[in-house]
Amino acid sequence: MQQFTVPQFIDVEPKIIGPITTRQFLIFLAAALLIFLCYKLLDFTSFVIVGVFIFALSGVFAFLKINGRPFHFFLLNLFQTFKKPALRVWNHKAITLENKEEKEIEYEKILPPDKYFAAQKLAELSLIVDTKGRYKGEDSSSIEVDNNY
Repeated sequence: MQQFTVPQFIDVEPKIIGPITTRQFLIFLAAALLIFLCYKLLDFTSFVIVGVFIFALSGVFAFLKINGRPFHFFLLNLFQTFKKPALRVWNHKAITLENKEEKEIEYEKILPPDKYFAAQKLAELSLIVDTKGRYKGEDSSSIEVDNNY
């Protein structure tokens, strides 16, 4: 039988420059480009404030992990959670127009008027079904139960 090597540590990103991974390098490269644009476009005070903010934000995106996942995955999950409604309610009356015609059922075809059961009789039948026929019912002569199970 042929043996195969199973890859280990597949969740570890490869390092390219010292301890920095490709993703982290690209984040810092984009941040350096933004900081350079701020240096060219803004005065020195604004440049320092915006540059420190961009550097800190890029550090958070590059190095911060929440529950072992990178920060940008956390933000994506957070936005998806806030986008969904907090309370989900099942609306059983919401039927599309195409399905409404299919769902209309004439109940007289299913149960003829002379075969309607009283609530007590239905409760007794459900008890028989729930107990798999061990409970025979009070009037066992009129109810046939198959005990083959």
